[in-house]
This record gives sequence, structure tokens and C-alpha cells, in this order.
Amino acid sequence: MQTMNWLYTDKVLEHFTNPKNILMDEDSYQEDGRGLVGNIKCGDQMIVAIQVDKEKGTIKDCKWKTYGCASAIASTSVMSEMVKGMKLEEAYNLSPKDINKELGGLPEHKIHCSVLGDKALRAAINDYYVRSGQAEKVKKEETRIVCTCMEVTDADIEHSVLEGARTFYEVQERTKAGTGCGQCKEDVERLIELYKNKHFCSV
Repeated sequence: MQTMNWLYTDKVLEHFTNPKNILMDEDSYQEDGRGLVGNIKCGDQMIVAIQVDKEKGTIKDCKWKTYGCASAIASTSVMSEMVKGMKLEEAYNLSPKDINKELGGLPEHKIHCSVLGDKALRAAINDYYVRSGQAEKVKKEETRIVCTCMEVTDADIEHSVLEGARTFYEVQERTKAGTGCGQCKEDVERLIELYKNKHFCSV
């Protein structure tokens, strides 16, 4: 039987078949911060737990557990290696684009699977700040309503781009943005370009 072509890089294959830093025993792991994102009912959920070098303000260790696809597993595995030794501020700003580049690229229709890891990492860093009495350092990711007629947010548009929408009409089909008065079209188009540049890159 002919073997199907593997659509991923060797590095993705390596981190999928031999993932690093899996959180094996949640009860015994002495975490300084934990982030949980996603919804198991929807198919994807991610836990990231970190240990922090409090004197240096760096991530000493990073463990994770996910219920997700090969892309989610590989991207979180490589992320957990990337952030060791990073300053908390630097790790907080790590993007899916950075992770994707480190992996050597993911198929475009799988990029959206790779965003849970960095979201859970940010949640874990914020959790550490709260636990350590530094609540003033917690950063909140706020959303903005772009289409007031249909109450579509910038987060909805970003998710649509991650799912494969590339034009205003493709985003409109997924979110209904701009189907009312249409005054948001220019803003939506600007956000589409913003999120395409943020999440997709040639590697």
C-alpha cells in the first residue's frame, strides 16, 4: 500500500512522535504558575505549568498537557523548549509565528491548532504574578467590537484568519461582519492583513 505523503517538517514529526516536557503527574509537579485554555468539548484543551527562577525572573521549567492534534502537540513541545531560560516578559510575548518558524512551518490550514500553547503560557505567567503578589504585572487580553451591527470582535476576526479566511468576504461568511450597515469593512480588511502578518510567515 502506498504511503501518504507527510505534510509536516522533520522537526514537527520529531516533536509529535517524541514530545518534550509533558506534564505527567500534575499532583506532584511543583508549579509556580498554571494556564488552562480551550475546551475539551470542542476538541482542544491545553494546560501549561511553569517553574520560575524568582531571582532572575526567568522560566526555569515548562511542562504541558494537551488534548489536540499533531500540530498542537508539536508546537507546544517546541515552545516548552524555547522558553526555558527566557525572561518572563520575553516568554509572554512569544507568538505562534515564532513557534511556527522554529518548527520550520506548519501547513496553513493547521496554524490555528498551534495557538493554544502560547495562550496557555501567557495564562501561566499571569497566574505566577498573582500567586507571587505581583498582580499589577498581570496583562489582560482585551477584545474590541469591530462590527457593532453583528457584535463581531477583533478576536472573532483573528480566529477566522487562523481558520483560513483571507478576504473580507471569507471573514464575512464566517462571522457575519459587515452584513449590516457595512461601515466596518475597512477596519475588518485592516485586521485581516494584521493577523495574516502576525500568524503566517515564510520559513
